[in-house]
Amino acid sequence: MRILVKVGGNALGEGDTTVDDLVDLQKQGHSPVVVHGGGRTITEWLDRLGIETRFVDGIRVTDEDSIDVVVGVLAGVMNKHLVGSINAAGGRAAGLAGADGGILRARIKDPALGLVGEVVHVDTTVPDALLAAQCMPVIAPIALLGDADSTDGTLLNVNADTAAAEIGAAMKADRFVFLTDVPGVCDAEGEPIPQLTTERARELIASGVITGGMIPKIESCLRALEGVTEAHIADGRRPHVLRDSATGTTVGTRIS
Repeated sequence: MRILVKVGGNALGEGDTTVDDLVDLQKQGHSPVVVHGGGRTITEWLDRLGIETRFVDGIRVTDEDSIDVVVGVLAGVMNKHLVGSINAAGGRAAGLAGADGGILRARIKDPALGLVGEVVHVDTTVPDALLAAQCMPVIAPIALLGDADSTDGTLLNVNADTAAAEIGAAMKADRFVFLTDVPGVCDAEGEPIPQLTTERARELIASGVITGGMIPKIESCLRALEGVTEAHIADGRRPHVLRDSATGTTVGTRIS
């Protein structure tokens, strides 16, 4: 089974088991693909360097002063720490940025945001080759400015949730697992909803039951479902939630 896993820094708590679960899934013959973020660490490094952090509608403004830090943190610090942890736990992983092999091509999302990209093309050749070699791709959300046919080499910062959804859909993953820091999608009473259809998810957004930061997570899942069989939003702080998701245990919210 091909499993696309989106990991965010906020989802990893004390005693986190995500790395162990990824290694276990790989050893069981599954094919995990990881896309990760790192927004909190980017902010920490920008602060260290005296570079202002600015957001517009919740999206980080990435200008000429900050793009090198974003690339260095995502494709370097965050990516290699995660790859190192997977390999140390007995897995086999290789780190990539979306710019490598032209995996992600994007256009400028909004000039006011600077070097922030909106994905227009995904080339799965490199991650597919790694999976064929029994190696887990671990991908940082950095894209090349351009389209399927050309690029000028400019690097763009891409929202990790969006990048994960686009990659999952393009790779025809069997499952898209979105690890976050909440127990799942909640109803009007605050109780997690175990199962949603795409239609019901849209209804809950329209009615205001799903609000705030959960909306882009749902939208990412709905995009992924254009190529993925099932999407799952789960609490990455829960021990072995990734393993349980793969085995069908009811945790978080499944969308199909």
